[in-house]
Amino acid sequence: MTARPETGGTGGTGGKDLRSFLADVVAHDDGGLVRVTSPVDPRFGVTAHGARLEKAGRYPALWFDDVKGSELACVTNTVATHERMALALGVEPDDLLRASDRLEGLQPHPPVEVDRADAPVKHTIWRDDEVDLAKLPIPVHNELDGGPYLTAGVSIMRDPWSGAINAGIYRHHVYDARRMGVWFFGSHHGGVIARRYAEKGEPCPIAIAVGHHPGFLMGAVSRVPGIGGEYDAAGAFMREPVEVVRAETSDLLVPARAEIVIEGFILPGETEEEGPFAEWPGHYVGGGPKPFLRVDAVTMREGAIWQDIQASGREHRLMGALPRISSIHANVAKVVPDLKAVNVPVHTRMHCYLSIDKQSDSDPTRAAFAALNTEPENLRMIVVVDDDIDVYDHEEVSWAVGTRFDATTDLQVVPTWNGPGGLLPTTWEYDAEGGRTARMSSAVIIDATKPAPPVVFPTRARVPVDEVAAVDLGAHVPVAAGDELPWEAAR
Repeated sequence: MTARPETGGTGGTGGKDLRSFLADVVAHDDGGLVRVTSPVDPRFGVTAHGARLEKAGRYPALWFDDVKGSELACVTNTVATHERMALALGVEPDDLLRASDRLEGLQPHPPVEVDRADAPVKHTIWRDDEVDLAKLPIPVHNELDGGPYLTAGVSIMRDPWSGAINAGIYRHHVYDARRMGVWFFGSHHGGVIARRYAEKGEPCPIAIAVGHHPGFLMGAVSRVPGIGGEYDAAGAFMREPVEVVRAETSDLLVPARAEIVIEGFILPGETEEEGPFAEWPGHYVGGGPKPFLRVDAVTMREGAIWQDIQASGREHRLMGALPRISSIHANVAKVVPDLKAVNVPVHTRMHCYLSIDKQSDSDPTRAAFAALNTEPENLRMIVVVDDDIDVYDHEEVSWAVGTRFDATTDLQVVPTWNGPGGLLPTTWEYDAEGGRTARMSSAVIIDATKPAPPVVFPTRARVPVDEVAAVDLGAHVPVAAGDELPWEAAR
């Protein structure tokens, strides 16, 4: 094991990272970071604190000083609120979701390679038999989980065909001191890369970065067209380039300011039984024989922090929804230029709402399929509404469905769209003995728009906008118990 002094203190050389973001939370969000000083067991202890606070409607970032069996601290719930997510992206909370088009318009920043001496993640290095994943505070999240899981690790891989570096967040079941699973599904580019190596009979290099700025994680889960480009997207979300450094065991470029990087190889043709694990839809699905990786090195910062995302919790859904809004907005706008807004509700990432300035009766279908093709594994229902409907207001969307949608003409069922298998419970067939078989399931498109011009549709009732804006809220005086009642004052 090798070690050297930490570079740049908690904030480093000025680059954004997990530590700089947590410092911003403390400075801008009173109570946004809560320190848990009592010992917690990695088996359910970390997630129990988050679940207890969630029941009370509270979602602070949680810092655990003492996770049994590890010398490292653990942080979770980092961006479990819109306010902290907005802080990470440099926008106002009220503008967070509505900024999807603006976020998409951010300039990509290619990564910048730095020298090892300037890479905090190279402070401590475990190699080969020094590696012991049990020394890391990796939580077991939910009661039926098959073991500890990495949930905030960004997997970095290089496509052997193009040489492009790809990044994505997958789930990793820890089996023992040096082996962990890697679960790819559907159109995951990581799975394509691993398959290309396997077809050549070669081990696939992989590095998993744990602990970084939320913008880096959002870049990793963005639906960037083609293989590669996630580092550029992360730079766009962070508004600065991601600093990278050469890995220890391969030619991969890994984030220099990550807290921990786990390096290894996916072994061709070898599998291990994976799961069960409660994913973001809130059910136990997936699993089965999956590829695994052998860990050959772990590098980390001085005083490294383990970052976790509470599986199937609010942060899990929010982190997954927002980057996809931006990706969907970009792809739908290519086929329907009069797209106004996109929302993937945080409470159900299976739904997507699109508002358009409808010019043709074909616009809703074209917009819906562009959204479905952006997120083919997960989207189940696309609702298309007119541009007078606020897609961030669920009551407005529901009203549009109730007043502008006729199921006979405006409902499209897209058969055999999702699956087979995967994370959605409907992509499996179940039997009375507890067995299951992977199958395909359908998606639906709800066209809740008015007919296209020149057809005249009934006008919507509304108070004049300028009159609403002119209301003086300062003239509203609450009437409290014990006050003189208004009708008594009038006498």
